[in-house]
Amino acid sequence: MSFEVKRLRTGVEGLDSLLQGGIPEGFFVAVTGEPGCGKTIFSIHFINRGIEDEDKCIYVTTEESRESIIRQASQFNMDFSKRIEENKLIIIDALMGRTDKWSLQSLDMEALVSKIIEAKKELGYGRARVVIDSLSAFWLDKPAMARRYSYYVKKVLSKWDFTMLAVSQYAITTAESFGFGIEHIADGIIRFRRVIRGGELKRFVVIEKMRQTDHSRYLHEIDIKPGVGLVVLGRVEKRVEDYKLPFEVMKKIIEAKKETEKEL
Repeated sequence: MSFEVKRLRTGVEGLDSLLQGGIPEGFFVAVTGEPGCGKTIFSIHFINRGIEDEDKCIYVTTEESRESIIRQASQFNMDFSKRIEENKLIIIDALMGRTDKWSLQSLDMEALVSKIIEAKKELGYGRARVVIDSLSAFWLDKPAMARRYSYYVKKVLSKWDFTMLAVSQYAITTAESFGFGIEHIADGIIRFRRVIRGGELKRFVVIEKMRQTDHSRYLHEIDIKPGVGLVVLGRVEKRVEDYKLPFEVMKKIIEAKKETEKEL
């Protein structure tokens, strides 16, 4: 007996073909990478595509204001202000500490989930998408909670017909995630990377994990184009390992993780 996997398109030119057409419905996907490699723009694409596909869409922003997300979307001809007025999108601001209906006063996990559910009820019945940009902001001062928080978000919101993108920041110096655990909970991992080659900043994406999907295992170069957004330029001939940290650095990171786990 075969089962058809329903997939949600990401809205990024060239990326859906790496995922057999898109992200499986109901998945909890970790979007990881250092600052400046395209995670937020990818998330904006994902939400905009959802609006076009008539999904209920919610964007949680923890590191930028609501207005900043709206401005970024407008640079790529995505009118988030209009979508908010049409009740097709809710942006939850968890940064500014305002007292309006769609803001959080603090980075509290239970308050976040409750606010997302409230927003879903406001938007109405139907398939939904949510981006939490970033989820790692909730455990920066308590990294050991990463797995528990990730599991809580996934468990609760999956009951509300959500497909979820959870952005996880990586440190600039080590490319190490702020809190281990989210990758183990996630149904998929989309990893963004940036490096300097020949004096030029280059960005890349690789699908490290996506259950129920015969996804590409290759590194692909991406670009951010004015008025368009994120696009996939093509497969990189070099191995993914060629763009990772040196072995000795990775070894130290792994050893540090083991020591942390012993303390838990």
